[in-house]
Amino acid sequence: MITDLDTNIRELSEIYDENSLDTYISIYLSKNSLDNKFLEKREKACKSILKDEILKNFIETMEEIKDILKKHKNENIAIFASNKNNFFKTISLPIKIKNSLIVDSSPYIRPLARVHDEWESFTLVLLSSNYAKIYSISFGKIDFAKNLSKDIMNKHKKGGCSQARFQRLRKCAIHSFLNEVIEALEKVADKQIILAGPGTTKKQFQEMLPKHLNDRIVDVLDISIDDEKELLKQSVRLISVKEQQKSHESLTQLKEEILKEGLAAYGFDDTLQAVKNGQVELLIVQKDYKIKGWVCEHCQVVRKGKVHKCPSCENMVSEVDVIEEILEFAKRTDAEIEFVDDPEIDNLGHVGAILRY
Repeated sequence: MITDLDTNIRELSEIYDENSLDTYISIYLSKNSLDNKFLEKREKACKSILKDEILKNFIETMEEIKDILKKHKNENIAIFASNKNNFFKTISLPIKIKNSLIVDSSPYIRPLARVHDEWESFTLVLLSSNYAKIYSISFGKIDFAKNLSKDIMNKHKKGGCSQARFQRLRKCAIHSFLNEVIEALEKVADKQIILAGPGTTKKQFQEMLPKHLNDRIVDVLDISIDDEKELLKQSVRLISVKEQQKSHESLTQLKEEILKEGLAAYGFDDTLQAVKNGQVELLIVQKDYKIKGWVCEHCQVVRKGKVHKCPSCENMVSEVDVIEEILEFAKRTDAEIEFVDDPEIDNLGHVGAILRY
């Protein structure tokens, strides 16, 4: 599910038109939002400002959006649409999202990028010597689960050769079962894996894992095989803490690169230039911060401030949040995006990047 979201964000980031009169409506709505006045209020406000062709496209697009929303009333949903461009894309989200309606020259992807960054998917393996359950967790909820089990002999209580032979057979059966679990894990493993269960089987399993899977393990939890509900809670909390640590580490790395004049850019102008050049490996953005500016869709010039025509080509420009434009350039070039909520990013111009070269 997270992978699908990343693909959708990338596709949306590549949509823009050279005609400044073309507009897209981006709507984010939580469940049952049609029952309140949000959409009506935003639609009225936009109609009072838009004119001519843009207003006509807005009205026609909104009519189609309302038909779509009737079918998705009980969902958290994102819709990106333009009647003029014959473009309609609907994305169902498994978590609540802040209601918003944005009219812009391209789809507004920032809320989706935030969701993708803050709700990383992971794989959870609950394991004992004869039972395993592999969960895929997206947005804090179980996406799917796979059960594996095997009849394995209980411990032999008699002594002598009989006991030794029995224990060898038992160990062989456990080893065979754990290999089955590894094969199943290979097919579904995400970038992060949490290993959990009672006893010492977890350690044996981890020692058997190939390096590329072992390197993805972020924690090992001791927990009863029957306490799946508590395990899920612990795992989601753990991944949330890991995400906070990742944000802090990203900002620390950026500062270190700046101090040694390394592979870093910071501030609006330098970061924009780097991301347009495809140099950015990791884009670091202050949460919720916006910078008013403009974009010329014809020549892709982006600047802060306000003008009516592009100084480079004399075409009409569109008013935008220039941070959104930086995000779109980043997704087009496969850069990772990290949103941070740390006052130290203020001093660096609210946006920065770790560079590829």
